[in-house]
Amino acid sequence: MFSDNKKPRPMTEFGGQPNRIEKNTKIKGNITSEADFRIDGKLEGNVKTSGKVVIGKDGYINGKVECVNADIEGKFNGELAVKDLLSLKASAIIEGTVSVSKLAVEPGATFNAACTMGKGVVETSTSSAPKLQSTKTNEPAKVS
Repeated sequence: MFSDNKKPRPMTEFGGQPNRIEKNTKIKGNITSEADFRIDGKLEGNVKTSGKVVIGKDGYINGKVECVNADIEGKFNGELAVKDLLSLKASAIIEGTVSVSKLAVEPGATFNAACTMGKGVVETSTSSAPKLQSTKTNEPAKVS
């Protein structure tokens, strides 16, 4: 009657099973989770998680994403705030604004975004206009 066949599945680092939006699935709305999230379908809305967000090759997000880490193979349009590492694969297409601590970009990725990088820059602003940041006096200002 009782067997060891039903052992519990291992939990993710953040205390929950990974969530998934499959290909050919379209969702409009906001998502909040403490577990990892993988999107292979289309999402119009916001995602907030204390885990990792993965956008698969066929995945698309139009909205705001706040997470600890992110791997992107598909398309993203909106505001992206990553506390640690954002990894863009060769097939990734990013548009909008990005705030990240660390950024890894494979050759071939399209990155058309205003980007703020460094520790503690994850606080997202309400202004949509990119700001110029002055650097040393002998270098021109960088514009995104």
